[in-house]
Amino acid sequence: MNAPENLRPSLPALAPLTPHPEPGVAPRINLGQSADWSPGFASLYDDPEEPFIRPCDPSPLQDCRFLAVSEDAAALLGLDAQELMQSSDWLALLSGNAVASHLQPYASVYAGHQFGVFVPRLGDGRALNLGALRGWELQLKGAGQTPYARFADGRAVLRSSIREYLCSEAMHALGIPTTRALSLAAASSPV
Repeated sequence: MNAPENLRPSLPALAPLTPHPEPGVAPRINLGQSADWSPGFASLYDDPEEPFIRPCDPSPLQDCRFLAVSEDAAALLGLDAQELMQSSDWLALLSGNAVASHLQPYASVYAGHQFGVFVPRLGDGRALNLGALRGWELQLKGAGQTPYARFADGRAVLRSSIREYLCSEAMHALGIPTTRALSLAAASSPV
């Protein structure tokens, strides 16, 4: 049952979305059989008036290189970690310099409490969902500005990225269910 109009809490106006790279501007690359890939969560119902996801390409970085690739996480995806580390296409995808040719990355929106206050529109401010490979969702953190970046640059500093990578691997090794980190990349671009 809906509360009477005069008893409903008033929500603050939503802040404007942050400018971000338009869909389709990143180079497209072919990374295997398109049958192995799917849009993942992007295939969920979406309300055109208040979209749950917004298409967005990553912002490119300069002089990217892999710092680490998890053999266990690569195996979950049916990939060989050594081959992945040698692949310029995979480096381009996992550093945000290219997008898989048959998918469109997107940022998700959600609501929740932040710093003790309800915020009606939070979202992936520095993360993009790349799609799903063999049923596993791939997400790129530090992808640059998304529509939900709230005026930040959308990047991730190396020290916190190393911490997240090592913690996810350590938790997995201890048998604690967790997200997995496929790779860690660095670039010369300033953050």
